Amino acid sequence: MQTPELAVNEQVILRPINRRILPEVMKAYLEDPEAAKSALPWLKEGEEARSQIADLMIDLEIHRNGDSIHFWAIHSMDDNSFVGMIGLGDELQLAASAYNLGYWVKKSWRKKGIAKSCVDAIFEWQSQRSEQSLIEITVHPHNNAGLATCKSICQKWKGMAIEGFIPIEIDNRTIPHVLHLIQLNRGD
Repeated sequence: MQTPELAVNEQVILRPINRRILPEVMKAYLEDPEAAKSALPWLKEGEEARSQIADLMIDLEIHRNGDSIHFWAIHSMDDNSFVGMIGLGDELQLAASAYNLGYWVKKSWRKKGIAKSCVDAIFEWQSQRSEQSLIEITVHPHNNAGLATCKSICQKWKGMAIEGFIPIEIDNRTIPHVLHLIQLNRGD
């Protein structure tokens, strides 16, 4: 199933990733490289980041016609500017999972409920199209903003945190993360 454009609210809209927005994505990266690295932990520093982000954008655009991953650019309804990225990926911790959720919102757009509103639009779309989907969300235990957003998403969508930490390999290091699971059922 092709990744669709999704209406979110009066602030933002989700459009399938397109490599043409690379300059806007790079500008957002340069505003807050640490936040981008938190969302994309494999990202290198400096000039290497540009080629990695370019490769990511091309890869995500290629996959938008399939069903293994779905990624969107978040755009402002006011001026169509780039606000962030969000998607359902295939970097899974559990064999039973369908997707993992990941997102990154520009610094100037944070603390406005953008990620949560986008998640709602994606989960509503996903609930309409499949029998069921187990969605993973992994968050570093020191990422307080990420944990708060995840808790809010889990409350709305009846998700839960799994006891303990799961190891995730990043740059040849094992980093403990908190794993949250949300089961989407059609018709819920």
